[in-house]
Amino acid sequence: MTASPKRATRLTALGTSAALALVTLTGAPGHAQQEPAAPAGVSAATSAQGYLVGRGIADATGEIAEVGLMGYGRLDQQAEGLHNRLRARSFVIVDQATGERVLLVVVDSPMIFSSVHSEVLARLAADYGDLYTEQNVLITATHTHAGPGGYSHHLLYNLTTLGYHEKTFDAIADGILESVHRAHDDLAPSTLRLTHDDLTGASANRSKEAFDRNPAADRAFFPDGVDPQTTLLRIERGGTPVGAINWFPTHNTSMSGDNRLVSADNKGYAAYHWEREVEGVDYLHEGPPDFVAAFAQTNAGDMSPNLDLTPPSTPQDRERTVEIGLRQYGAAAAQLGEQGERLSGGVDSATVYIDLSDVTVRPEFTSDGREHSTCDAAVGAAMAAGSTEDGPAFPLFAEGDNPFLDMVSDSILYEVSPELRQCQAPKGIAVPIGAMNALYPWVAEKVPVQLVRLGSLYLVAIPGEVTIAAGLRLRRTVADAVGADVRDVLVAGYSNGYVHYVTTPEEYDAQHYEGGSTLFGRWELDAFRQTAHDLAVGMRTGAPPPEGTTPPEEDGGRLTLQPGVVLDTPVLGKHFGDVLTQPRSAYLPGERASAVFTGAHPSNDLHRGGTYLEVQHLEDGEWRRLADDGDWSTGLRWKRRGISASEVTVEWDIPGDARKGTYRIRYHGDAKDLSGKVTAFTGTSSEFQVVTSGG
Repeated sequence: MTASPKRATRLTALGTSAALALVTLTGAPGHAQQEPAAPAGVSAATSAQGYLVGRGIADATGEIAEVGLMGYGRLDQQAEGLHNRLRARSFVIVDQATGERVLLVVVDSPMIFSSVHSEVLARLAADYGDLYTEQNVLITATHTHAGPGGYSHHLLYNLTTLGYHEKTFDAIADGILESVHRAHDDLAPSTLRLTHDDLTGASANRSKEAFDRNPAADRAFFPDGVDPQTTLLRIERGGTPVGAINWFPTHNTSMSGDNRLVSADNKGYAAYHWEREVEGVDYLHEGPPDFVAAFAQTNAGDMSPNLDLTPPSTPQDRERTVEIGLRQYGAAAAQLGEQGERLSGGVDSATVYIDLSDVTVRPEFTSDGREHSTCDAAVGAAMAAGSTEDGPAFPLFAEGDNPFLDMVSDSILYEVSPELRQCQAPKGIAVPIGAMNALYPWVAEKVPVQLVRLGSLYLVAIPGEVTIAAGLRLRRTVADAVGADVRDVLVAGYSNGYVHYVTTPEEYDAQHYEGGSTLFGRWELDAFRQTAHDLAVGMRTGAPPPEGTTPPEEDGGRLTLQPGVVLDTPVLGKHFGDVLTQPRSAYLPGERASAVFTGAHPSNDLHRGGTYLEVQHLEDGEWRRLADDGDWSTGLRWKRRGISASEVTVEWDIPGDARKGTYRIRYHGDAKDLSGKVTAFTGTSSEFQVVTSGG
């Protein structure tokens, strides 16, 4: 038995300062069954074998200007506008035979931090009592790297966003809650069908050298070094599909680190395309949509959408985003033509909380058959390097060996305990972040691990970025425990919290970006496997493991480094809403129309559930909205002029099938005066024509 490496690392004063400076530059690319009452709104007479399913969509877009975009960890990547809105999509699934339910939420968001998880659960308790709890609520992020950050209550994730941004936090929480309310109210008898297929050409292994260290049994399962499985859970009413959840592992990093516009990236585009462009959903229309499509992550830790393993550039990254998004949509939509498995049987869920800094892993879950322990979190030098295939971070560090850091770290910056060094080996410890938690909440340590069952489908919710080989081991562990096909067991990464990466011990030894970002040491995956196994056995036998202790709310992480909007003034000699640059008089389909307005700071009103802009078409003497800021064809760019004035550019990429006719662009802004009062205004461009090439 190895000694528990829980003993704290001792920091010198110099080491603390150096560690803080380095971290600033480092990016972070069921319970026991009870006899329930009939579900709300459903009489006992209607209860029968089958499911009730509810669907809901809501806007979860935070601040779009002067807030750091989350994911690449770049201080210079401050948002300057909006490409398309971020959305939360919720699905409530109820087993009519027992009344047991689960709530699945897929959010266009970089991460789901514990701050958001706990806030949503608290609000759900206030609204629904014990109907939705940490046991049966699974909230997962698509991991877009073009979403606003600053909504964690742990300091590490707010450094590159210049602190905590309360408006963004509220927008995400409000959007999730609104989507849940809509899904809850949408409950209706539905059929669930499960299909699997393979999708290639939408992912590449960005850490193949580390993957190749895994045993032959793992490598043989993924002969091309990628996980090609695309899984679709479709929702039918009266034989007609009304919703779908797709799971496929690829990073949401098609938009580059040079991009400055908030965007849902490739998974968001896949959902948008299916809902808006195929099914005609109008996100601004009140009432339930005809179709809801969510594109969720699985074990995407080492899966890149950049097939040439080169970070994209701007503006070419939009083409890559559409390409990878369309491939995911195409693979998912094609499965509608398959009969698939009609799900039946129980709905179940269970969650436990574990302290990742101090888990004793039993011998049956370790590769050497010995007992091991996890330890205090530590940032590796390879994490500081970033993922060179998707977006490098700090240039003085590299994936793999960093001999200079190894030479100076333990003698100059800080002193690492022998236990921590042994647990984290062969990681070159750049920052002993766990020890810094004693001074300030930097990273989460107590995290939820969840298992959800929907008939034959099992979801293992992990609060991190799981590589495909690590995911396979988790899937096999659960499949063996419950007697399921491994294809029917999925890892739901980026769920309910965030602790960076989860790699196999063999991948960890390579100390690429993913291994350097596996914070709690070489045995972190095995700690998750052990927990997932115990959850699976408990679900099978009806004797779940102890729930563990819910982590306390970390209010200390709400440090704000960036001042809010103090005052808006119009451009000199102008009024708010005046047009500084009018569009041309005529455009061809495929061209970009634009207008520049005297604007105000977008953070005065996020227009959640609304729009900052409209493209209007004159039809039968009336102006009708053709596109808004949730559409892929539009964009809003914000620019400060002087100290308090704003210039806003609204763009519209005219579709190739646009109708001939008269159009105009409108901008909706909100200006703040010195008293803090915010006043709405609207600017309208001159009219312009869309014509064919012949005039």
